[in-house]
Amino acid sequence: MAVTAAMVKELREKSGAGMMDCKKALVESNGDMEGAIEWLKKKGLSSAGKKSDRVAAEGVVSVKIDDDNKKATMVEINAETDFVAKNEQFQNFAKKVLEHIDSGDFSDINALMNSTIDGEKFEDFVKSNIATIGENLVVRRFVKYNAKENEVVNGYVHMGGKIGVVVKSACSDASKKGEIADFLKQLSMHIAALKPTILSYKDFDKEFVEKETEGIAKAIEKENEELKRLGKPLKNVPEFVSKLQLTDEVMAKVEQKIKDELKAEGKPEKIWDRILPGKLERYIADNTLLDQQFCLLDQFYALDDKKSVAEVIEEKKKSFGDFEIVEFVRYELGEGIEKKDDDFAAEVEAQLK
Repeated sequence: MAVTAAMVKELREKSGAGMMDCKKALVESNGDMEGAIEWLKKKGLSSAGKKSDRVAAEGVVSVKIDDDNKKATMVEINAETDFVAKNEQFQNFAKKVLEHIDSGDFSDINALMNSTIDGEKFEDFVKSNIATIGENLVVRRFVKYNAKENEVVNGYVHMGGKIGVVVKSACSDASKKGEIADFLKQLSMHIAALKPTILSYKDFDKEFVEKETEGIAKAIEKENEELKRLGKPLKNVPEFVSKLQLTDEVMAKVEQKIKDELKAEGKPEKIWDRILPGKLERYIADNTLLDQQFCLLDQFYALDDKKSVAEVIEEKKKSFGDFEIVEFVRYELGEGIEKKDDDFAAEVEAQLK
């Protein structure tokens, strides 16, 4: 049977495959459209296997929040190049994957790969898109929050899909869920920018804190050498780096030391109560640098850097009622993936060949 241009066009529209592949598929299947689609699928699965070992560190982080802020889904989907990540085919693929995860109930990536989408195994669906798009594609990770009756979720996507955040909170006043959702959106922006990894210093491993203490102190000492050379004020070198280390015994010693200093300076004892809180607050700020780097509640809030996130939440309780952050997840596109440093000119030459 003769293969016409109209047949090739129809197959291209149905499959998304290249023109020459469509023509060959029709020739191989003697003009049978369904047979040609099956031929392309088999060819696609074969070629997808060859691409699966290529590094995919570009792509998109996508977030979907339902209208009543009861469900949040976030997924990272990788491609090999930023160019492909921006094309319509990849964007449609990513959207379909996000919707599939959002509507399903998958415990992990393995369960997702063994699920069914549009009548085919999800793993085969990915491979057929690899064949069509021409790059390795990886559904790398996902997270879903299904809020309980007293919970609210929200999220945020930054830099066109380079960073994504979802946050879950618990509250006591259901009438405040709209306002809480708005605050969670702002908090998600903070998380995107300041990169916390855990909720509170209480979640730290003690060995990690001890290991970081000396490193942070040495880094500040080195920084002070440059500040001294430039004639700028020096930073306080911390004794500690986390509230995990600031026990009642430690703080009692710090308070006594401050009182001794005030006495030596000749400050009247009757005004110490006005000076002590500020000095203790400064000591805590100087000696909780690890918390400020990694712990959401202990970071200074991006929209009001005079207050910690925990202090902002305490203020919100005045209007929200009893309210707390339960958990959050932050994805940064390609984090942890070792990217190959290619010779771009050589790559173009190879593609042309």
